Amino acid sequence: MHYSLQCILVLIAAYGLNIFYTSVLYHRALTHGAVKLAPWLHWLVINTGCWVTGIDPKTWVCMHRLHHQYSDQEKDPHSPVNHGVFGTLPSQVKSYERIMKGLILRRKEYTSVIKDLDFDISWVIRSHFWWAPYLMHLAIAILVGFFCHGWWIGIAYWVGIMSHPIQGWMVNSLAHQYGYRNFKTDDHSTNNTLVAWLILGEGYQNNHHQDPTSAKFSYRWFEFDLGYLLCLVAQSLGMLEIPRLSAKHLQI
Repeated sequence: MHYSLQCILVLIAAYGLNIFYTSVLYHRALTHGAVKLAPWLHWLVINTGCWVTGIDPKTWVCMHRLHHQYSDQEKDPHSPVNHGVFGTLPSQVKSYERIMKGLILRRKEYTSVIKDLDFDISWVIRSHFWWAPYLMHLAIAILVGFFCHGWWIGIAYWVGIMSHPIQGWMVNSLAHQYGYRNFKTDDHSTNNTLVAWLILGEGYQNNHHQDPTSAKFSYRWFEFDLGYLLCLVAQSLGMLEIPRLSAKHLQI
C-alpha cells in the first residue's frame, strides 16, 4: 500500500474514533439523551473518554448544556457573537477550564446543569494528570511513526485523535455565523454544509438547536448527517438504541 494512502487511512481512523466519542457518545448520548447507550458502552465512555479525546466527558456535557441554555447570549461559553469567529477558539478553551474547576469545587451554577449524570469528573483530571492523555497519544504517534518507518503517519495519527479543539471551533463559530436556517430559533445557529460534511453532521446547528433531543441532525434531502449513520451502525451492533426521531423530520 502506498505510504500516502496509509497516512490518510490512519488519519481517518484516528479522527473517526475521536468524533465517534464526541459526536455520538458525548453529544447525542450523554448531553441530550438522543441515543441510549448500552450499559457496557456507558461505562466505557465514562472511563475511557478522557483518555481517548483528552476531554473530560462530564465537563464537556456541562459546557454544551450551558451553550444550549444561553445560546449566543452573554453567558454562552463559546459564541462568535461574543468573541468573534476566531476568538471562539480560545474562549471555548477558557470556558472548558473554568467549568472543569467549577465542577471540581461543586459550584452550584455548574452542578445543577448535570444533576442527572451518574459519574464524576475523570480521576485523571481530579488528580491533576490532565496532560497524561496527550502524552500517551504523543507516545503512540512516535511509536506508529517508528514502526511504520515514516513520521508522517505518526503525525496523521496525532492530528486525527487530537482534533477536537478545531472541530469544536468550526462548529461553535462557523455554524453560528455562516450558513442557512431551516428554523427560526432564538439564536444565531445556522446550517453550515462544509462543517457538517467535515464533522459528521455537527454543522447542522440550526437543525440541532431546533430539537436537541433528536439523534438525526439532517432534515432536508440534500443534508447528510454521517454521525446519524454511525448511530444506526452502532444500534445494529447492540451498542445503543435510538429512542425516536423528531416529528419535524416528517414535516419539512
